[in-house]
Formats: sequence, C-alpha cells, structure tokens
Amino acid sequence: MQAYSVKRTPRSEFIPVRHMQYHVLVWGDPHAKHEHPPLVLMHGWMDVAASYQFMVDAFGDAFMANRLVIAADWRGFGLTKGAPTDNYWFPDYLADLDALLDHFSPDQAVDLLGHSMGGNVVMLYAGCRPERIRKLVNLEGFGSPDNAPDQAPKRYAKWLDDIKSLHRGEKDLKAYNAVEGVARRLMKTNPRLARDEAGMAKAHWLARHWAAEQMTGLDAGKWLILGDPAHKLISANLYRAAETLALYRNIQAPTLMIEASDDSLSQWWEGKYTLAQFHERLKNVSNCTTHVIPDTSHMMHHDKPEELARLIEAFLTR
Repeated sequence: MQAYSVKRTPRSEFIPVRHMQYHVLVWGDPHAKHEHPPLVLMHGWMDVAASYQFMVDAFGDAFMANRLVIAADWRGFGLTKGAPTDNYWFPDYLADLDALLDHFSPDQAVDLLGHSMGGNVVMLYAGCRPERIRKLVNLEGFGSPDNAPDQAPKRYAKWLDDIKSLHRGEKDLKAYNAVEGVARRLMKTNPRLARDEAGMAKAHWLARHWAAEQMTGLDAGKWLILGDPAHKLISANLYRAAETLALYRNIQAPTLMIEASDDSLSQWWEGKYTLAQFHERLKNVSNCTTHVIPDTSHMMHHDKPEELARLIEAFLTR
C-alpha cells in the first residue's frame, strides 16, 4: 500500500504548561512576523494533534504563507504526559489552553478550532476569555445532555467505582501486536477510511501517531494507544446546560459550527440528547453560522479534509 505523503511537515516541540511538558506541532516559523493571527487546533477525546495533518496539507499555499498553525496534544494524550492522576477534570483543559495561548500569542487574539471534546473546550474557553479569540470554529463539539441535581448520588458512586476499576487494570486500553492492528481499529471506528487506498493510507499513517510500539516491559513489541486510560472514567461533576449556555452567551467571536452529515448525537445518546436540542443551545451564540459537510462521519477532518479546509479558509479570511 502506498503510504500517505505529507505535504507540510510540522516541527515537534515540547513547551512548559502547568508542571507538564506539552507536545505541540507547529507549521510555520514562530519567530517570523505573520500577517494573520495564529490558528490553534485542539483535538478530540482519544485523538492526537497529528490528526489534523490532512487538513493542514489541504490548506492553500497563500493561506499558510502568512500564518502560524499550532496543534497540541491534550494532557494525557499523544506525547503529552499528564500530571500524575487517576481522573481528569474538564476545567484543566481550559487552563492548559490558556497557558498555550500565553506561550504562542500573548498579545494577539487567535483563531481557535476544536474537534469533538476539543470543540466543547474551545466554546467554553471563548465564553470565559472572549478577548483572546478573533474567530472560533467548532467541529462536532456538541456538549452533553443536561443533568439534574438528583442525579448526583449515583454519579458520584459511579465515579468512585470507576476509580477502583481503573486501579484494578479494568480500564486499560487494548494492546495491538502490530501497527496494522491499530490501523484496522481506526478503519473499524471510521469505515470511510476503508473505502479506498487513499483512506487506508491515511489510517496507516495515523496509526503511527495514535499509538506507539513499546520497547520494554510486559508489553514490549506491542503497540499501545497514546491515551491515558484514566480518560475513560466518568466525570464526577454533573453537566449543567445552564452553565454552558451562560458561557455561550458570552462568546464575542464570529463562530463557525461545522457538522458531519452523520448524526453523531443519535448514535451516542439514543434520543436523550438530540441535534435539534443542540441547535437550540447554539442560538445563545450571538454570531454563529452552521454548515454540514455531506458524506462525512464524526472524524470529518479525515473524511473530507479538502472541503473542510476550504470552509475554514473562507471563514477565517473573509
């Protein structure tokens, strides 16, 4: 199989963020004076910064010529080793993002994009730091069903049980005997990658960034997903839609919401939280445009990176 050919090779860096070394991919010269603000890309749950490579390769030369593009591995994903913990708290993502922007663009508002979990983070961040964002792009970041206070007892009990389960090794991620197994897993999760040789080439390229071969220990020779199993734990905090809407109402940046034609919410929540309900929430964002890309899954940046890139270029440059 012909391997995916990278058009734009990023520079890999580690920068200090809140007692961690955050792994970041950078396209462009951070020391040069750019005409346009940086574009910051934040990935979703159980994904990595390299996931944006296809989209970055699809950007036009003129768009990339005067812009710094930055993609980071969230704490506990990819090559960013999280601080020692057995569970993760959503506000930490906001603080990490705040520190990343302080490092790369302390005096200039940025263009900010997030996918899925990252889309949820950037929406909340834009609501609490509106002055830091020039334009905002959300790819399939829908939030969650509203929780009622009387759900708290069972929620906390489930969280406590999850922590015990993690320490018993019951949350460990599957190990693969070869990188081809990782690629097959990616194609199983997103069957569109298995449609043709180009998609399969992407899956095999992604597999080497989504997982790493273990050199020592009991798993030596196996490929492990680059994600902390603690990310699989339920959050102890209830999701309160009213808080999210208050942040949405505080977003000042023009916002582009891009959705896949596949209805991810119907797959995830089985009617407990619908796309129509999310669109009602979006009405709280004062300047928001929604676009749907046909024949795409939740991983739209893998399915149709060229069409996605054109949408983002037009939004950021007009």
